[in-house]
Amino acid sequence: MPKPWRPVLASATKCCAGEDAAVAPDGLARCRPQQSELSRRLASFRRLSSLANSPASSAATTTMADKDGSVKQQQQGGGGGEMAGPLQLHSFGLGELRGVTHDFSSSFLLGEGGFGAVYKGFVDAGMRPGLDAQPVAVKQLNAAGFQGHREWLAEVIFLGQFRHPHLVRLLGYCCEDEERLLVYEFMPRGSLENHLFRRISATLPWGTRLKVAIGAAKGLAFLHAANTPVIYRDFKASNILLDSDFTAKLSDFGLAKMGPEGEDTHVTTRVMGTHGYAAPEYVQTGHLNVKSDVYSFGVVLLELLTGRRALEHVRGRTAHAEQQVKLVDWTPPYLSGGSRRLRCIMDPRLAGHYSVKGARAVAQLAVQCTAQQPRDRPRMVAVVEALEKLQGLKDMAVTVGLWPATAPVAGRNAISAKIRAEVKGAGAGSRRRSASSKMP
Repeated sequence: MPKPWRPVLASATKCCAGEDAAVAPDGLARCRPQQSELSRRLASFRRLSSLANSPASSAATTTMADKDGSVKQQQQGGGGGEMAGPLQLHSFGLGELRGVTHDFSSSFLLGEGGFGAVYKGFVDAGMRPGLDAQPVAVKQLNAAGFQGHREWLAEVIFLGQFRHPHLVRLLGYCCEDEERLLVYEFMPRGSLENHLFRRISATLPWGTRLKVAIGAAKGLAFLHAANTPVIYRDFKASNILLDSDFTAKLSDFGLAKMGPEGEDTHVTTRVMGTHGYAAPEYVQTGHLNVKSDVYSFGVVLLELLTGRRALEHVRGRTAHAEQQVKLVDWTPPYLSGGSRRLRCIMDPRLAGHYSVKGARAVAQLAVQCTAQQPRDRPRMVAVVEALEKLQGLKDMAVTVGLWPATAPVAGRNAISAKIRAEVKGAGAGSRRRSASSKMP
C-alpha cells in the first residue's frame, strides 16, 4: 500500500495538491502536471526548439528553464570556450527511433532507471545533415513512471547547450504527443557503478579510478564555473558514464538546478536526490548550493577507495533486523589514522596495487569534501588541482610492505565482518543490496 503523500518543505516551495500527487515505490514524491501546466511547458519547449537552427552568437547564450518550466536566456561566461551557444540538437521522429532500436527491442536494452528504459541503437550518416554514423543510447520516458516532462526538458536544455569533454553529449530528442525520448552518444563502458559494485568485469585499477575521479571533478568544476552556476544535485556513481578509454562523463541532468545569483548564498528547493550522497544541510533545510555537489563528490571518492556503496544495508539474523550504514559515517576513523589504518578499508580487489601516498591524499580530500559545514568544503577547481598532482605515483602498497604480496584479490568478508561487529555485534549476518533509493 503506498505511503500517504505529503509535501516536503511546503513552507519553502509551492507543491501540488494531494489529489495531483503520487508517491513512487522508492518514496520519491512526484506531482502529476495538470493539463494547463503541461500545455504551458510544451509551448516553452516549442520556443526553445525554435532556437535549434539559429546561428551561433559570438558570446555564448545559454537557455535555462525556471522551476515552472518557462524558458529564459542569459549570457554565459567562463568555461574556456566550451559552451555550445544556441541549441544544437537534432529533432527525431518516433518512427525513426523505433527503427534505430528495432522497435525498442529487449535485445537492445541497456538498462532502466527512474526516467525509463535505455536502448542501444545505430544512426546512419544520412539520417541528418552533420550527424555522423555512430552507435547511440536512446532513453525513453516511462509514461507511468515518476519522472516526467520537467526532467526531460532539463536534460534537453542543459545538455543541449553545454559541450565539455566530461559531460555526456546529447545528440537529439523526440517530442511527439505524449512520447519523450532523448538520444545520447553511446558510452561503451557503462557506468562507474557497474565497475565498482556489480562485479561483472575485472576491477578498476588504481590509475583508472584516479582518472575517473579527475574527469568527474572537471565536469562538476565546469558546471560550477558559469556566471550563474549549475548545481548538478544528483552526483553519484551511476550517473558517471565511461567511454572506451575510461574517460568519465556526467549524465542525467534531470535534477540539475540553476544556482544562486547575486548576493544569495543558496537556492531553496524541494529535497530530491539519492540517499547517502546528498549533503546534510540540503536534506535538513532544502538549501542548495555548489558545495552540495562537492559533498556528493566526496562520497564517490570514498566509494572509489573502498569499493563499497554510499549506503550499506546490514541485515541481522531476523528479517526485520536491518540497519543502514552510511559510508561517510563508517570510514572517518580509518581515514585519519595513517596508511595502515587506511589499508583496512581499501578495496580488497585492488590487492595492494594502489599508491600509498595517493590513497592517503584522496582520503584526506574526501574528508574535506564531506565536511558537515559547506564553508569547510573546497571548491571543485581546487579538487581538480589536488587530484591531478597524484597521477603517476608508483609507491604501491604491495611493494612497500603495507599489503601482503600473496593477499587474495577477493577478500571482502573480513571488511563485512568489521561492519557487522560495529553495527550489530559479532556474528550477525549481512546482505548487501543496491542503495539507489531516492529521497522522499
